[in-house]
Amino acid sequence: MAEKTKAGVGIIGSQFVSDLHAEAFRHVHNAEVLAVASPNAEHAQGLAQRHGIPNVFTDYHDILGMPEIDIVVIGIPNYLHKQVCVDAARAGKHVICEKPLAMTLEECDEMIAECRTNGVKLMYAEELCFAPKYVRAKIMADEGALGKIYMLRQSEKHFGPHSAWFWDVKRSGGGSLLDLGCHAIAFMRWVMGKMPVKSVSATLGTYVHADKTVADDNSIAILTFEDGTVAVAEGSYDKRGGVDDKLEIYGSEGVVYADLLMGSSLLTYSEHGYSYAVEKAPTTTGWTFAMFEEVWNYGFPQEMQHFTDCVLQDKQPMVTGEDGRVVLEIIYAAYASAGQRRVIDLPFSAKVRKPIDLWKPGL
Repeated sequence: MAEKTKAGVGIIGSQFVSDLHAEAFRHVHNAEVLAVASPNAEHAQGLAQRHGIPNVFTDYHDILGMPEIDIVVIGIPNYLHKQVCVDAARAGKHVICEKPLAMTLEECDEMIAECRTNGVKLMYAEELCFAPKYVRAKIMADEGALGKIYMLRQSEKHFGPHSAWFWDVKRSGGGSLLDLGCHAIAFMRWVMGKMPVKSVSATLGTYVHADKTVADDNSIAILTFEDGTVAVAEGSYDKRGGVDDKLEIYGSEGVVYADLLMGSSLLTYSEHGYSYAVEKAPTTTGWTFAMFEEVWNYGFPQEMQHFTDCVLQDKQPMVTGEDGRVVLEIIYAAYASAGQRRVIDLPFSAKVRKPIDLWKPGL
C-alpha cells in the first residue's frame, strides 16, 4: 500500500481558535481540512464558508466516522476536551488539543492513556514554541549566546477573552493563569530543555472584571527549576489597548528581549475599531498594535505543519500530551500557592474538579 502523503483534518469547534486553526492549515501543504463540527450550525457554516471546508456537522461524532479524517483539532471549551479526545482516540484519529489539555490531572491521564492504547498521537497545541521570534530566542540560548540562563520572563496581557465561556469557571476551570499563563509555562519549560520545576509561587487577583467572573483576571507565577533558574509567568485580562506578548531571557553573558507585536505591527488609533484574525481583545478601539501576517507571527501554520508531518512520518511531536499534563500540574501548584499563600513544591497533585478550586474552593 502506498504511503499516505496528505492528511485529512477535521476541526471540532467553530469560533475564534478554530478560525485560527483553519487559517493555519491553509499554509500546510500536506494537509486538507475536510470537515468542521459545532453544535452551533450557523457558526460551523460560517467557518466552512470562510475557509472552503466541504463538510459541516453539528455532531462531532460525524467527523470521527469519516475514514478520510486522520487528525482532529479540538478547539472547544476546556471542560469538553477530555471526552472529545477520548472519543477521537477510540475512533483511531490523531488529536491536536488546544490548551489547557484538560480540566484535571486525572482527565489528562485518561486522554494520554487512551491515545497510547489506540496507537494515535496526542499533540498539545502550544503555538509559542513555533512563533518565529520566540524560536529564534531559544536558538540563541541553546547556542550559548547568553551564557548560563538564570531567569526567564514571559507575559501575555490584553483586556479579556474572546468568548463568554472563559469567564465561567465551571466551563473554563480558571482565569488568566490557566488561559494565558499556560503559554508562558509551556514555552519556558521548552527553553529549559523540559527540566523539572521544583517549586511554584503565585499571586492572583480579580481586579477589573469582577462583574463578569470570580476567576483571576491577573496572575503572576514564579517557577524555580531544578538548577535554580527562575521563570516568571504573567497573564492578564486587565490590560487595555490590544495585546502585549513579550519574552525576556537573561543569562550570565547576555540577554534577549522578544516582543511578538513590536517590530511586526502598525501603531494604530481608531475610535471605530477593527478586527484581526488573532486579535485577542474584545475591542480594538483607541491605541493598539495592528499586526500583519498575525497567524504566521504567532506560529500557528508552523505548529500545524509540524504536527501534520509527525502524523504522516510517524515522528514524536515536539509538544505532547505529556507536556500538557506537566503544564497543568504546575498550574495546579500555582493556584494552590495563591490559596495557601506559600511556595508549593513539585510534584504536586490534588483531587479537585477544576484548577481554580485550589485558590477559591467551592466555586
